[in-house]
Amino acid sequence: MGLQPLEFSDCYLDSPWFRERVRAHEAELEKTNKFIKELLKDGKNLIAATKNLSAAQRKFAHSLRDFKFEFIGDAETDDERYIDASLHEFSNFLKNLEEQREILALSVTETLIKPLERFRKEQLGAVKEEKKKFDKETEKNYSLLEKHLNLSAKKKELQLQEADNQVEQNRKHFYELSLEYVCKLQEIQERKKFECVEPVLSFFQGLFTFYHQGYELAKDFNHYKMALQINIQNTRNRFEGTRSEVEELMNKIRRNPQEHKRANHFTMEGYLYVQEKRPAPFGSSWVKHYCMYRKETKKFSMIPFEHRSGGKVGDAELFVLTYCTKRNTDTIDRRFCFDLEASDRPGVPVTMQAFSEEDRKLWMEALDGKEAVSTIFKIFFYSAQLDKIGFTIIKKCISAVETRGINDQGLYRVVGVSSKVQRLLSLLMDSKTCNEVDLENSVDWEVKTITSAMKQYLRSLPEPLMTYELHGEFIVPAKSGSPESRVNAVHFLVHKLPEKNKEMLEILVKHLANVSKHAKKNLMTVANLGVVFGPTLMRPQEETVAAIMDLKFQNIVVEILIENHEKIFKTLPDATFPEPISMSVSPPNAPPRQSRRQGQRIKRPLAVYNLCLELDDADSHSSPKEDTPTGSMDSLSSQSPTPAFSSSPLGLLDGNHLIMDSGDLAGWTTNLPAQSRPSMVSWMNIPSANPAATDAALPTFFFPNPATGTDRAGESVAHRKARAVYPCEAEHSSELSFQIGAIFEDVQFSREPGWLEGTLNGKRGLIPQNYVQFL
Repeated sequence: MGLQPLEFSDCYLDSPWFRERVRAHEAELEKTNKFIKELLKDGKNLIAATKNLSAAQRKFAHSLRDFKFEFIGDAETDDERYIDASLHEFSNFLKNLEEQREILALSVTETLIKPLERFRKEQLGAVKEEKKKFDKETEKNYSLLEKHLNLSAKKKELQLQEADNQVEQNRKHFYELSLEYVCKLQEIQERKKFECVEPVLSFFQGLFTFYHQGYELAKDFNHYKMALQINIQNTRNRFEGTRSEVEELMNKIRRNPQEHKRANHFTMEGYLYVQEKRPAPFGSSWVKHYCMYRKETKKFSMIPFEHRSGGKVGDAELFVLTYCTKRNTDTIDRRFCFDLEASDRPGVPVTMQAFSEEDRKLWMEALDGKEAVSTIFKIFFYSAQLDKIGFTIIKKCISAVETRGINDQGLYRVVGVSSKVQRLLSLLMDSKTCNEVDLENSVDWEVKTITSAMKQYLRSLPEPLMTYELHGEFIVPAKSGSPESRVNAVHFLVHKLPEKNKEMLEILVKHLANVSKHAKKNLMTVANLGVVFGPTLMRPQEETVAAIMDLKFQNIVVEILIENHEKIFKTLPDATFPEPISMSVSPPNAPPRQSRRQGQRIKRPLAVYNLCLELDDADSHSSPKEDTPTGSMDSLSSQSPTPAFSSSPLGLLDGNHLIMDSGDLAGWTTNLPAQSRPSMVSWMNIPSANPAATDAALPTFFFPNPATGTDRAGESVAHRKARAVYPCEAEHSSELSFQIGAIFEDVQFSREPGWLEGTLNGKRGLIPQNYVQFL
């Protein structure tokens, strides 16, 4: 479980748990700040002392390996997991590369030092300043509040009104500052992932540029570079979308905090001052408590908490309420007071003081006092429906877009003029004028106006196209499981949608798939379309920061729909697929198989980073679909065949020179999850088996088989048995298909790296090595 989201509505409650969550976010940012300071120190050592380059780089690698990004919410996207894992991969590469290091002259000031210093100064420094303001304002607010509550009720009405106004203004200022501070904290938590990793990637690019074979190395590692860059770009795009949604929610809550109060099992909660009576002649004291009340059980609990004493939480007190009575100022020299009586203490009332008259009225209503506060219910009217006109509108818009603007750059991202969009919608939604509007041939309506009108129509439906009821179920598979299990889950859930919703979704997704096929011209990859249509097709019933943090998973669901629309909409789901989908009972993630597809031989899957990503370059790489993070490489890569290579080893070179196995190893290393991916490169001294194959121009790298050395060297596996721990479907006639628990006979290592040979049901074929367990 990562850091808990900071809800804007909690700024107005300012509860002890809210403060705990704020401190957790602050501690994480301080940890990031220390990490960046260490990274900067190590980078400067590289520049200052070439003779100490080896020691400095090892320390730098150590810093990278030990740091891990925290995330908000309960899960990460695939892109975020690959970004997190990238630091560990960089560390492994640095340590291995250092053994073969030549004296290099590096200039990393522009690529590493300045961006991190800028991030630390402008972002983390800004958060520190905001923290100082927030702490100062907290002290000021509660000091003034106590002073105000101590005012005698016998003072002149004008004085009391002035004091009330002053407290109210100060409270509003405190809430404003609290909202901004919470927003800034969460923004930096999300921003740091790509702001910290991008300079490191740039540093790697510079490092290889200075090597004598830098150009060749950059070319060799292009596959991993492109994958990681897309991961970062996807994360950045999702961040931009999430940030705008968070700011919109913050502004809504700022305008009306009570209306956006989060639903929970407490009827009322907040701070009250409780009168604690002392024996004579000491009188009484007033202690601030955080109080919670449940009307169903009449249970009232209160916890002493003082913000100014380091946020120490006292012992909780719980009692069953019998009655609540308002206290007038003629019976007590304080305002906003009321009495409670507990069932276990009859005749001994507890006097409490609210922060204001409005606050007292809310408590009185919740506690069944004499005064009540009327609740205002908002009724929203929607004109958009999934009826005949609705289908006509969507089909007309799609037809116009595909006829006129399928190649327009930024299609669906570039928005139209609001007044024109509203005018077009009003014409389309009127049954009298709908058929008269000609979108395909009329120059009056720009493509961006049509696309904006279509998105606006879908957002105006009474509930999202993928329904509130199934929203949570769609999100769950996007957070966990293998790519295949995610597709199966989404496939199953789509067929649970109401028929009209499913029909409309099929029309729309088919169109989006067509848009993505023109990504070279319109730049709208599957990932970009997911960012645009995730919030349009899916949204939670309750708007909270936690829900907004799930936007990135909504995008992933839309990406799955686009990439697998033929299977999802043209075939029925597996009838045996379990209906309740839960993260806790999801099947184990099958590790990616090492690619055996014919393609360009990538010698080393090292990540080097170029800030300029050209779609034309991405098109030249073949990317096996099952090994690709959902919504990432598939959206930018083609599946064109390339010449085949022999399955035998490329060659054995003496000394420290390259030993290269066949197959697309980059596909294997790029997409392994962090917990199961082996080190990217290994340095080994292996005697030459074929001196004639020696080529001094080749880089000195060796790719290990995914098996550990002990498995291969310690024992022979001839005639051994193995059991399948993951299901697998063959992609080639030479491979075996099997389910979990299948037993293989006569298992041996194959010449294909990462594969075994075995017999199942009389048929012999290849088995992915990391899918089985030896018996």
